[in-house]
Amino acid sequence: QLQLVESGGDLVQPGGSLILSCAASGFSLDDYAIGWFRQVPGKEREGVSCISRRDGNMHNAAAVQGRFTISRDNAKNTVYLQMNSLTPEDTAVYYCAADTPDRWYSASYYCFTRDMPYWGNGTLVTVSS
Repeated sequence: QLQLVESGGDLVQPGGSLILSCAASGFSLDDYAIGWFRQVPGKEREGVSCISRRDGNMHNAAAVQGRFTISRDNAKNTVYLQMNSLTPEDTAVYYCAADTPDRWYSASYYCFTRDMPYWGNGTLVTVSS
């Protein structure tokens, strides 16, 4: 059974850094496009950083460009989101998601459309002094 589990969410001060992890089980991550998304109450879930399968094409949302980096460790079957220079506006529940291996879209497609069938339960990031 395909499963995604996020971890690493925490309370962090503005300007701080955090690394989120998304551990996959039941499938090999390198065959799947993966995305990080976030959501705050009352707002739509938004794409933060996405990576397409195999060719490693990546996309970051404008709000996090230059601060967040998505990466994958195929040996650990885990995807990471390195977050630097955090601001209170980054406070949200962060989710990782995966597409099926029979589709191949660009990373930006996934981030803009959220068109991924597999989702984790999320991890809370709070940026506050």
